[in-house]
Amino acid sequence: MSGGTPAQPRAAHLGDFQVRPRMLLIALLAVPVGGAAALAALALLKLIGLITNLVFYQRFDTALVAPGATAHPWWLVLTAPVAGALVIGLMARFGSEKIRGHGMPEAIEAILTGESKVAPHVAVLKPVSAAVSIGTGGPFGAEGPIIMTGGAVGSILAQLLRLSADERKTLLVAGAAGGMAATFNAPLASILLAVELLLFEWRPRSFVPVAAAVLTSTLCRGFLLGTDPVFGLPAAPAPGAGADVLALVPGITGGLLAIAATALVYLAEDGFARLPIHWMWWPAIGGLVIGVGGLVEPRALGVGYDVIDQLLTGQATTSLIIGVLVVKTLIWSLSLGSGTSGGVLAPVFMIGAALGAAEGGLLPHVAAGFWAVCGLAAVVGGVMRSPLTGIVFTLELTHAWNYLLPLVVASVSAYAVSVLLLKRSVLTEKIARRRLHLTREYTTDPLETFFAHEVMTADPEVGHALLACAGGTVPAICHPDDTLREVANKLAIGDVTQAVVVDRAEPAHVHGVITLAQLLHARRRDLHEEHHRERVLAVTRVPVTSSPATSSRG
Repeated sequence: MSGGTPAQPRAAHLGDFQVRPRMLLIALLAVPVGGAAALAALALLKLIGLITNLVFYQRFDTALVAPGATAHPWWLVLTAPVAGALVIGLMARFGSEKIRGHGMPEAIEAILTGESKVAPHVAVLKPVSAAVSIGTGGPFGAEGPIIMTGGAVGSILAQLLRLSADERKTLLVAGAAGGMAATFNAPLASILLAVELLLFEWRPRSFVPVAAAVLTSTLCRGFLLGTDPVFGLPAAPAPGAGADVLALVPGITGGLLAIAATALVYLAEDGFARLPIHWMWWPAIGGLVIGVGGLVEPRALGVGYDVIDQLLTGQATTSLIIGVLVVKTLIWSLSLGSGTSGGVLAPVFMIGAALGAAEGGLLPHVAAGFWAVCGLAAVVGGVMRSPLTGIVFTLELTHAWNYLLPLVVASVSAYAVSVLLLKRSVLTEKIARRRLHLTREYTTDPLETFFAHEVMTADPEVGHALLACAGGTVPAICHPDDTLREVANKLAIGDVTQAVVVDRAEPAHVHGVITLAQLLHARRRDLHEEHHRERVLAVTRVPVTSSPATSSRG
């Protein structure tokens, strides 16, 4: 392939200017979505508190309380999760099956296959089912349901307007991230979570509206729930190089624990799928598992924010640490596989913090709860396969800013272990089981790295012939400074396999032709750079010549 014209400075194309007002419009729409997501988060937390108080304390109160904070009759601990699970099964069977699961895979599926359309009744049923599940002792978090609920708010608004599927996706994710930010007072982590798990792109058209929604939601949270960190820790000095290196311990073990927990979830799911009963009854069996676990360790029930706080501040007893690490992991994994409703982040926080706290008894003392903080970041990075989210989430939850380096070590090492030993995460495995393909590896599109003039066949006569052809398909028209991605888009829109390259200033001036096969030039270069190995710099040995004085010594 040969170029027809020298490279020209890139011109600002019409499409570049068209996207800007749309981005601003979607960002303006994202502001009320963020506010609505904050209200939905508040409503969900209050509803969880109300049901927990009614079931376990027989009082009317909306404050978040732990089911196992005081002693309860054994029959209540055993039967409450079962009763709640029966309600969820009925809601899923006769309301919407979309309420089953922990929220994030459902949001991802809506984006991948449903053109980001979420039914309005899901916005009501999902938080109610999650509140019933958690309020009756389910060991889940509120974040998964609020992701689905906030996402539904954004999707419903988008469906009422004349928007594209990509714009609906942006508003769906804006609502989901806004709900996360309001729940945990973690705006940056919520934006990162949106990028790493939901958007499947990092582009201004989606990033700016999502950030607008998150900022709005965080500001609203300040008025509704306060601005304090969820698990604020006292200021501590930087831990030092030794602790930074030793953070590999909770990192590696956190990655292994993430693999074990993920395997348990899908082992349970496969087991439930083989049962000769309707899936409506599966959550009740999961509820029985929760009840039995609650008899062993009552503090493993519910969201468990109070337990997480004790773990992160170094106040947890050894029995609580071991009980949470074993019981919480088992009942969360096994009951989640039953298809009940509830989120994964809060349980992951507790399990990770318990792992770090357990290892803290064997590792050098740094500060109260330091190793628990590292364990939390590690297990989030390993389970969610979102290392940046794991790092930033932990920092925003605790405000332990001086722990940045060990958190990077812990989260990234757990992520590396998970990637090396486990094919898919707890989120993407569920997507794959629905026969959907999902990649979370982001790279530069090779079609963006080449221009049309670099790969086209410089044959103006053929180009003129194509333009003059009246009986055949009219080819697409592109310009020498178009990227191959822009050329590919024009071929796709025109449903043709070749494009004529014409001068931007003089459309009658034909430079050449690009065929579909020539677009593969960029892909071939990309594959060459990935797989071709060569030694670029060669080290040559300089012969040593001995002087007469040297030789005389020999």
